[in-house]
Amino acid sequence: MTTHLVITSVLLPLLTGVGLLLLRQQPPLLQRGVSIGSVFIQVILACQLLALVNQGDILTYALGNWPVPFGIVLVADRLAIWMLLITALIALFSLLYALLDVDKAGRHFHVLFQLQLFGLNGAFLTGDLFNLFVFFEILLIASYSLLLHGGGRLRTKAGLHFVVINLVGSTLFLFAVGMLYGILGTLNMADLALKVTAMPAEHVPLIKVAGLMLFGVFALKAALIPLYLWLPNAYAQTSAPVAALFAIMTKVGAYSILRVYTLIFGAQAGLAANLIEPWLLPLALLTLVIGMLGVIASTGLRQQAAYLVIASVGTLLTAIGLNTQAGIVAGLYYLPHSTFAAAACFLLANTIAVRRGEFIDRFESGPPIPHARLIGGLFFVTAVLLAGLPPLSGFIGKFMILKAALAHLQLVWIMGIVLTTSLLALIALARSGSLLFYKVQTVQGQAGSAIPAPITREVLPIAGLLALCVVLVAWAGPVTGFLQLTAEQLLEPSFYIQAVMTLEKTP
Repeated sequence: MTTHLVITSVLLPLLTGVGLLLLRQQPPLLQRGVSIGSVFIQVILACQLLALVNQGDILTYALGNWPVPFGIVLVADRLAIWMLLITALIALFSLLYALLDVDKAGRHFHVLFQLQLFGLNGAFLTGDLFNLFVFFEILLIASYSLLLHGGGRLRTKAGLHFVVINLVGSTLFLFAVGMLYGILGTLNMADLALKVTAMPAEHVPLIKVAGLMLFGVFALKAALIPLYLWLPNAYAQTSAPVAALFAIMTKVGAYSILRVYTLIFGAQAGLAANLIEPWLLPLALLTLVIGMLGVIASTGLRQQAAYLVIASVGTLLTAIGLNTQAGIVAGLYYLPHSTFAAAACFLLANTIAVRRGEFIDRFESGPPIPHARLIGGLFFVTAVLLAGLPPLSGFIGKFMILKAALAHLQLVWIMGIVLTTSLLALIALARSGSLLFYKVQTVQGQAGSAIPAPITREVLPIAGLLALCVVLVAWAGPVTGFLQLTAEQLLEPSFYIQAVMTLEKTP
C-alpha cells in the first residue's frame, strides 16, 4: 500500500476536482467541505510519505505497469516529498482564507484550486521530462483561470500577460524535449542521466542547447531575471488566497532547476557536466537586486509582496547556484520559509485593504485600521520574517546561505548583495508599516470600522502560516538533518537512477 500512496497524492486532487464538478448544483457548504477535506487529506498523505522517504527509500510507481523507460513513472524521493508537504500546507491555509467568501466571486473556484494542486503534485513527483511539460500545462490552465477568478479589467490584463509569456515558455519546452528525444531516444529522467553521461562527442553541442533551453523555461517559471516581468502584476492583481497559493509556483521552476541540473546535467554528465553553473549564480544575484529595488519602489502592499517573491527566488537560487551540498541544504531550508512568509503577506495585504476603504493597501496616509494592534502585530512578525531578522527562520536561512558561501570565489559579491538587500528589505517594510499603521488621518466616510469583517476567521490562516515559520525555527535541527540527507541524495544521482531503472511492476 505504501507504493500506492505516491499515485494517490496525484489522483486525489484530480478526482476531487472532478467530483466537485458533479456537485456544482449542490449547496456551497458541501462543496467547501469536500474541497477542504481533500486538502487536509493531502497534508496527511504528504506527512506519511515524508516518514517513509526519511528512511532513505525512494518510492517509485509505474503507471499502467509499463516497463521503464517506456512508461510513465512517478518518483518520490526526499526532495519531491519536501515540496509536496510545503504545497499541501500552503494550500490548506490559502483555502481556509478563501472560505471567507472569496471563493464565491466566480464559478468553479474549488475545482480550479484542486486542479492546480493536481498540476503541482504531478510536477514534483513525475520522473519523466515530457510529463513535467504536461503538468506545467495543467498548472498554466488552472492558474490562469484562478488568476481571473472574480474578473476585473486589471486582473484580465495581468492574466493576458501571464498566459502569453508562459505559452512562449511552453513552446520552448516542447522544442527542448523534442531535441533531447530525437538525440537520445528517451525522456525518462533517470534514463536521460545515463545516456547524457555516455553520449558521443558529436551530440554534445545539441544536448547543451537543449539543456540551456530547458533552463530558460525553468527560469521563466521561477521568475529569474530577465524573465520575471509577468509576475508583479499577476500576483498583485489576483485575489489574496490565489496569490498565496501562487507563492509556491515560482518554486516549481526552482525545483525543476535543482532536479534536472543535478540528475541529468550534474557533475557526472561528462562533457555536459555542470551546464548552468556559469549562469545560475550571477542571474540569481541580479534577480535578488532587481526584486529588492521593486520592493522599495512599490506603491502598495500587494505589489510589494509580489516583488518580495522575486527577491526570495533570487535568494533561493543563489543558494542553489553555489553548487555545493551546504548551499542546497540552505536553499531547501529557505524555500518553505520564503513561501509561507510571502503567502502570509498576501493574505495580510487583503485583510488590511478591506479595512482602509478607498485607500486599500496603498502606501498613503489613510484612516485608522480597525483591530490595528492585532493586524499590526501580524505585520510586524511577517516583516521580521521577510527581512531575515533574528531569531526567526528568515535569519537562519540567510545565515546558512552565507555560511555555505564562505569558500566560494564570489564570496564578496554574495555577502555584499545578500546583506545589502536584507537591509533594504528592512527599510522598505518599516516604511510600509509606518504608513499603514502610524501615519493615519481621519477621513470622513472612509473609516474601515463599518466593515463587518470576521477578524478571527481572517487572522487564523495568516497566523497558521506564520506559525509554520516558527516551527522551522523550533525544529531547525531535525529539519536541517533531513535536508542534509536530501542534498546527499541529490548530489549522488545513482540512488535515483537505480530506484527508477530497477523498478518492478506494481502489484
